[in-house]
Amino acid sequence: MALTDTTVRNAKAKDKPYKLADERGMFLLVSPNGSKWWRLKYRLLGKEKLFSLGVYPDIGLKDARKRRDDARALIANGIDPAVNRQVQKAATLERAENSLEVVAREWFAKHSPKWAKSHSSKIIVRLEKDVFPYIGARPIAEVEAPELLKVLQRIESRGAIETAHRAHQTCGQIFRYAIATGRAKRDIAADLRGALQPVISKHHASITEPKAIGALLRAIEGYDGSPFTKCALRLAPLVFLRPGELRHAEWTEIDLDQAQWRIPGEKMKMGVLHIVPLSTQAVAALRDIQPLTGHNRYVFPSVRTSDRPMSENTVNAALRRLGYTNDQMTGHGFRSMASTLLNENGWNRDAIERQLAHGERNEVRAAYNYAEFLPERGDMMQWWADYLQSLATGAKVIPLRRVKSKAA
Repeated sequence: MALTDTTVRNAKAKDKPYKLADERGMFLLVSPNGSKWWRLKYRLLGKEKLFSLGVYPDIGLKDARKRRDDARALIANGIDPAVNRQVQKAATLERAENSLEVVAREWFAKHSPKWAKSHSSKIIVRLEKDVFPYIGARPIAEVEAPELLKVLQRIESRGAIETAHRAHQTCGQIFRYAIATGRAKRDIAADLRGALQPVISKHHASITEPKAIGALLRAIEGYDGSPFTKCALRLAPLVFLRPGELRHAEWTEIDLDQAQWRIPGEKMKMGVLHIVPLSTQAVAALRDIQPLTGHNRYVFPSVRTSDRPMSENTVNAALRRLGYTNDQMTGHGFRSMASTLLNENGWNRDAIERQLAHGERNEVRAAYNYAEFLPERGDMMQWWADYLQSLATGAKVIPLRRVKSKAA
C-alpha cells in the first residue's frame, strides 16, 4: 500500500529501526532517534543494493518519488544510480575547483609577490568587486565571451572606462594562466578586442617650458606650509618618482653619504628594486628635513601620525595652494617634465626610461637590470638638478646636446 503524507508525518520512533514501504522499491526508514530516511531497494547485475533518496522532511513524499523514478530510469539503462551520484559529485567538485575565481586567486597568489602592494591591492579589489560576483563561480573553461563582455560592460556603464579595460586585461592574463595549467582551451578575452569604449588618454598635467619651470621652482621655495610638504615639493622634481613612491620614502632606504636611494621592489609599480642616484641638491633637501623626521620611519610622515606617510593628495594640494590648477601641474607631472627636458637635451633614452622605472617587457631582465646605466644615470641626475637650479635662479641657460654615454 502506498504511503501518504499523513502516514509519513505521523511515523514515530521506536526502539529499533523500522521500514514503511511505498511503491516500486521505495521505503521510509525510521530510526530510533526519530530521523526518517528515504531508501530505494533495487537489483543490478544480480546484486541487491540500496540507494539513498534523501531525508524527510527536507525531501517530501512527492520529491522522493521523483528521485526514485529518476534512479529507476538509470537502472533500466544499466547505470548504477549510486555510482552515477559519485561521478556527478566528483564532476561538481572539479567544476568548483576549476571555477574562474579559484583559478584567478591561484594566478594572483603566484604573481602578486612581484608587484607593488598598491598595484596588487587594486587588482584583487577589482576582481572581487567587479568580476567574481558575476562569473566567479563558473568553471573557467565554460565561460563564454558574451558573459565576460557583460561583466565588463557593467563596469563601463558606470563611466569607469579605464577600469573596464584593465579588468579585461587582467581577465586575459587569468585565462592564459588557465590554458597553461590545463583548465581552459582558449583565451576568450581575446575575442573582446574592440568591444569596449576606447579610453581617452588623459595625460598628467605638466610644465615643460623652461621659463615656467623656473617660476614653479621659485614658488616652491616660497611655500609657507608644512616643512614636510615643502621638502617633498623640493625633492619631487629632483628624483621624478611616482607620487606614491615619493611619499612612502623611508630613512632606512636612503644613504646620504653614498648619495643613493634604494627603493624595495614591493613599493615599485613594476615590483623591481629601483635605485635613485641623489644629486647634491637632493641630498641637501633631505639633510634639511632629517632633524625633523630622521627619528621616524617615514621621511614625509602624516601630519596626524608619524606611523603613516603623508596623504596621497598632499603634494597636489600644495601645488593648488601655490596657484597651479589641476590642468597646469600635478605631482605626477614632475616625471613628464624630466622625461621631456632630458630627452630634448640629448640624454640616453634608455637611461631616462630606466630612471623613470618604466615597465620592462622581459620580467627576468628587469629583475637583474635595476642598476643598468647607473653611472650614466648618476651623471644625468646631477646635470638635471644643476639645470633646474639654473632655471630657478633665472640664469640664462643654453641647453647643449649631450653625447650619449656608453651603457654601464
